[in-house]
Amino acid sequence: MGNCFSEDGHGLRPGYGAAVGAGMNSAGAVGSSDIFPTSRGSRIPFTQIELSLSASNLSDSDALPQCDPLAVVYAKQKDGNLVEIGRTEVVLNTVNPAWNGKVIMNFEFEVPQHVVFHIFDIDSQFHHVPEKMLKLEEQQLLGEASCLLSEVVAKPTRSVTLHLDQTEKNRTHLRTSGKLNVHVEECLGAKSIIEIVLRCSELENKDLFSKSDPFLLISRTEDGVLTPICKTEVKKNDRNPMWKPIIVNLQQTFSEENPLIIECFNFSSTGKHDLIGKVVKSLAELEKLHQNRHGESLVLPHDNEDKVLKSQIFVEQFSRSKSKTFLDYISEGCELNLMVAIDFTASNGNPRLPDSLHYIDPSGRPNAYQRAILEVGEVLMHYDAHKRFPAWGFGARPIDGPVSHCFNLNGSTYQPEVEGIQGIMSAYISALRNVSLAGPTLFGHVINAAAQIAGQSLSNGEKKYFVLLIVTVCNFKYFFIQIVVIVFLYCKMFLQDGVITDLQETKDALVKASDLPLSILIVGVGGADFKEMETLDADKGERIESLTGRVASRAIVQFAAMRDVKSGEISVIQTLLAELPGQIMSYIKSRDIDGSFSLPMDID
Repeated sequence: MGNCFSEDGHGLRPGYGAAVGAGMNSAGAVGSSDIFPTSRGSRIPFTQIELSLSASNLSDSDALPQCDPLAVVYAKQKDGNLVEIGRTEVVLNTVNPAWNGKVIMNFEFEVPQHVVFHIFDIDSQFHHVPEKMLKLEEQQLLGEASCLLSEVVAKPTRSVTLHLDQTEKNRTHLRTSGKLNVHVEECLGAKSIIEIVLRCSELENKDLFSKSDPFLLISRTEDGVLTPICKTEVKKNDRNPMWKPIIVNLQQTFSEENPLIIECFNFSSTGKHDLIGKVVKSLAELEKLHQNRHGESLVLPHDNEDKVLKSQIFVEQFSRSKSKTFLDYISEGCELNLMVAIDFTASNGNPRLPDSLHYIDPSGRPNAYQRAILEVGEVLMHYDAHKRFPAWGFGARPIDGPVSHCFNLNGSTYQPEVEGIQGIMSAYISALRNVSLAGPTLFGHVINAAAQIAGQSLSNGEKKYFVLLIVTVCNFKYFFIQIVVIVFLYCKMFLQDGVITDLQETKDALVKASDLPLSILIVGVGGADFKEMETLDADKGERIESLTGRVASRAIVQFAAMRDVKSGEISVIQTLLAELPGQIMSYIKSRDIDGSFSLPMDID
């Protein structure tokens, strides 16, 4: 099933939005057809959440038993600047306020969202001024606190208690001035799910020597601004495509009457996708198309007019339901467990030289390997209660030993786990001093080690989902074969399958592997050409089908090449991470309704 919780791409991503306080709408990001994602699956750009705030034992700025507190919520940007998200109302005459107003903001799984809270005592002369019009510099700051949003949503209660600190007058010391309680709930619209199956007929050919490779991009419009909310998979060489179901909710579309722009594009690996045609329809109008079994002609803008095409779009399915969300499963105890594997082959260059990809800069500036691990780790670590991460290296020769394609970074013979993300960093630097870079580049051993851990957890019935991060500079010529072989071994170990003898059986193994609680994120560093990795990207339209006709239920391998990003762009790491909630949801929902993790009972 297509899932709208895992799409993003090069330069296009929604920000925190502009939702401020109860009753206000969010604003999405601006996007255009020439910069939207080239390879990732469809996603919900964000999910809206409500922050409920209360405080206790606030300090008294008026030297009186009570104060008149107001809470202000900020998003802390990378440069340290604070951007206001919303304000509560003023509660009069209390040091233990429980604010009724909710502050609405967007939760984005792939981004560490630092949230800062300021509590002000509002002077009585300003009580007649609306909260949004108050000048905060004229009010007394009672205290401030901060946290990562992921720290709150990852807790079973979705609540945290923070100490409010206040700077003394000399501004050199902090003192505690009460406590702030923060509770998070998803907005109701996130659980109202609409599932739609779309198809098109008689699409025009845009490719010179073959049929078009169409996909749909669905965007909402508000005040003339387009915000992409969902994208289908690519259908290869198909003029009459029917796509997998897409899932949207009222939180994304604002309402069933809000116009949606449905654009059909011909996929191009360059990212410059050709527009085949488009329609503008609300959810209510799409439902009518489904009920009446009518098609709607696509139009193509031409010379400031819309040219009506023979091509039509049809709504094959339109259904409503209530559904658990990713955050529901997290609060019910599902954990995400990070595992890391690092390429120590000689193609990285001599670690002692500045041009090496493994060079440790004395200034503390992280190399590409460290950046990738830190960026993934700072997101996933909050969803792991124990924060002990298996970490391996491959393609190196330990002192007085043969080349190893899976060795524990911490030097232990039996135990690969390290404490925290900093433990991975320390073990990595230590390993560079104690091994010789060698080769060749083989992934099988580390994937097998990760699969064993995931398989054991699966057998124990634990609610865990495993994410293996492989950071590599390898030659990918044999990567696909290596992935298929190790996936087959994994399936053979836990699903009792046969032996690989040809390409079809490797496809059978990949289809079975799509039912397991494991995702593999591969980050390429260096200047290598990684085009061959697209073979594994299901979003590019490659159909992975077993001998019995069963299609892979989801993609388990995602790849991106590390690159520098411009200000405001989403990094390639965040692009990969954005897909995880969708992969996790598709895995859980394919198991059973209540979200327990268990081996499938009917695998062909």
